[in-house]
Amino acid sequence: MFAEDANRTLWTSGGGPVVGWLNTKLFDETHDEVKSQGWTALILDTNGNGKRDDYVEPNQPIDPAKDKRYGGGLYAVAPAPDGSIWGTVLGMPGAIVRLSPGAHPPETALAEVYEPPFQDPVNPGFSPRGGDVDRNGVYWTALASGHLASFDRRKCKGPLNGPKATGQHCPEGWTLYTEPLPQLKGVAEQGSAGASYYTWVDQFDTLGLGANTPINTGNGEEGLIALKDGKWVVLRVPYPLGFYAKWMDGRVDDPRAGWKGRAVWATVSTRAPFHMETGKGTTSKVLKFQLRPDPLAR
Repeated sequence: MFAEDANRTLWTSGGGPVVGWLNTKLFDETHDEVKSQGWTALILDTNGNGKRDDYVEPNQPIDPAKDKRYGGGLYAVAPAPDGSIWGTVLGMPGAIVRLSPGAHPPETALAEVYEPPFQDPVNPGFSPRGGDVDRNGVYWTALASGHLASFDRRKCKGPLNGPKATGQHCPEGWTLYTEPLPQLKGVAEQGSAGASYYTWVDQFDTLGLGANTPINTGNGEEGLIALKDGKWVVLRVPYPLGFYAKWMDGRVDDPRAGWKGRAVWATVSTRAPFHMETGKGTTSKVLKFQLRPDPLAR
């Protein structure tokens, strides 16, 4: 995902317990892939002094004189408007990470880790997958517990670093929204038949539901599910076309054309499209979603 900085930095995930990037401005100017790229380990400021120091490894106890390296790696990655980088960590309970790069990220980047409220006795949330950040710095992610979850760092009441800031230190930052489908029949664990894989935030209102609208890939619903003012809007692809999305993006082609000039685009991303109900020969597709302001709008 591209950041909004002057270097047009491309931040990456999936490289293990590190975060990598490519300075695309420098690469375009020099074509030197070695000088243009970099990476950093995920270091928690567990000694609470506000800067990055020598650190202990994930399997070592906290040292009050040092920081601590976090052992998880990012699955999703999303640069925020304030310059921070967010991402998800798979697993149970899983986590989200906020990375503050600093002036020289390989030596200055500091991470914060926040685990979902998986111990909540009423509405536990766990196992994030894809996620995205909005223009206010709120991070949104699809949870395997059957939720769309938001995490607002501004709501945290306690310290964001120090020896206790290792995951479960800001439950008040989380808000969980139950997806509009029940769990699969016969499955006892909490979850949703929607089986949402990824969350994307429509930061610039390309669909028409408003800026900063989070949208889940409701794979089991064969549609996209958006959260608008606390209520679900389901954009379902009609049977029997079939729709299994893994990602989407928005685009404004003509800002003067109203709803006709903007759209959200999403792919049919199943690895076996020939097993869909349209049968042998079926290929993958890109679908265009547009929302009329009223049913008779032209």
